[in-house]
Amino acid sequence: MNRREYIKASLLAAGAASVCGAGAQEVASEPRSYPVAPPKSDGEPMPNILWICTDEQRADTLGGFNNSFLHTPRLRKLIDESVTFTNAFVQTPICSPSRASFLTGRYPHVTGLRANGQRIRENERLVTRVLADHGYVCGLVGKLHLSPCADGRAEQRIDDGYELFRWSHDLENDWPGQNMWRVWLEQQGVKWPERPKGFERIRVRGVPIDPKYTQTSWCAQEAIAFLRAKKPLSPWLMSVNMVQPHHPFEPTEEYLARYPVEKMPNPLYTDGELDSKPVYQQIDHRGAYGGTNISFANESAGDRRLTTAAYYAMIEQIDTAVGQMLDALEESGQAENTIVIFMSDHGEMLGDHGLYLKGPYFYDCLTRVPLIVRWPKRFRKGLKVDALVELVDLAPTLLEAAGIPAEVGMQGRSLSHLLTGDTTEHRTSVYCEYLDAQALYDVPPVCSSVRTERYKVAYYRMQKTGELYDLHEDPTETKNLWASAHHTDVREEMMTLLADSMLATTDPLPQRRALW
Repeated sequence: MNRREYIKASLLAAGAASVCGAGAQEVASEPRSYPVAPPKSDGEPMPNILWICTDEQRADTLGGFNNSFLHTPRLRKLIDESVTFTNAFVQTPICSPSRASFLTGRYPHVTGLRANGQRIRENERLVTRVLADHGYVCGLVGKLHLSPCADGRAEQRIDDGYELFRWSHDLENDWPGQNMWRVWLEQQGVKWPERPKGFERIRVRGVPIDPKYTQTSWCAQEAIAFLRAKKPLSPWLMSVNMVQPHHPFEPTEEYLARYPVEKMPNPLYTDGELDSKPVYQQIDHRGAYGGTNISFANESAGDRRLTTAAYYAMIEQIDTAVGQMLDALEESGQAENTIVIFMSDHGEMLGDHGLYLKGPYFYDCLTRVPLIVRWPKRFRKGLKVDALVELVDLAPTLLEAAGIPAEVGMQGRSLSHLLTGDTTEHRTSVYCEYLDAQALYDVPPVCSSVRTERYKVAYYRMQKTGELYDLHEDPTETKNLWASAHHTDVREEMMTLLADSMLATTDPLPQRRALW
């Protein structure tokens, strides 16, 4: 069975016509027939791509690399074999806009997907669509989140290039017959343990179930089945989108037991630090998501450490799944010419600054994410890159690796020269925005930020106020210098840079065809 035959069989077995909303019938039909991909201009075959994206994982969660509390041996081994970016930043700290941004290589405000609950523009070109147009067989397992998927409605797809689409938005059973992980559980005769009666949606628990039945493990096994299908003439891309370590904080009991609560670190928070910061942070301190969810203010120190333990336990579950996929890739004989990416769509506050989950703020723990890239055939082994990079840079990087010209509308900059070690220079600043991305506050947060190696500024339009941090003197971003008389010149310089960054990210589309 080759990979396209495997895809067709999977679609039929899963009844995939119900998985993806209005566009399902097209996806469940006979897979398209693409011509065999020609070799790149250098005569080498196009690389396969195993793209692993976790959900809501901070950059400081790579055990053995920058976190002594976490046990992640397979990610540590991957770091030793890869290029690791220590300063990789998202373009918005919210799921849907961030995913649309790195999948298109375009900034959130130009994709039409600026907030959760919106749908990406129909004519946006995902990098997977471009790769498929050039002969790639593309598959997805897990989350996509480029359109609304609430109230029992699975998300509607654009022409995204995925031939295999095994959708699983989160752990809930809000989409009967459509969350394919839940469908698989039913096929195994396994019932996911319900939360105890009266158990708050966001509270921590160890789930009493074998880890092999988790959504994380299922994603890995689906990816392994895809890459083990007999190698066709066309290259492939597999997008693996685990829900963990996104809340609710629910690792299995087995993994949670590995993280004693008393040994976990306390969140980084100083009493009174939010007094000089925007009102949204003061609201979310009392309850995340506009006062509706987990409350740092009402948590005990033990509760906070328990939440950290659960978060770390979920990341170790991810580590296990990553190891399984990498082993299968090696056993299949495809590792040498496969690009492996490990990353996340945004971070998690995890109690730092007195906040949980995510919201309209730009702290590094929320906007900086892991980014590990391996291609044994071409990229440097064990290289650590400290240059500032953005996730919009990934799409043009993949196209360049495949020998395909970047799309005209892409705004990212290829990371190829950093990956090969030819340079250490890339960006002097990174840009991030939050354009009322969650409908949670009486006054919509419309804000943006720019960060250099030393300084970070954020401006909140409706409040006419902001934040300024000196990251050399205050790396934990505790002291807001916005109103400091000693930093007026720095604030003005950074605000000018912010305005310049906003202008620089103006949509290059539609392409100019003539002078008038």
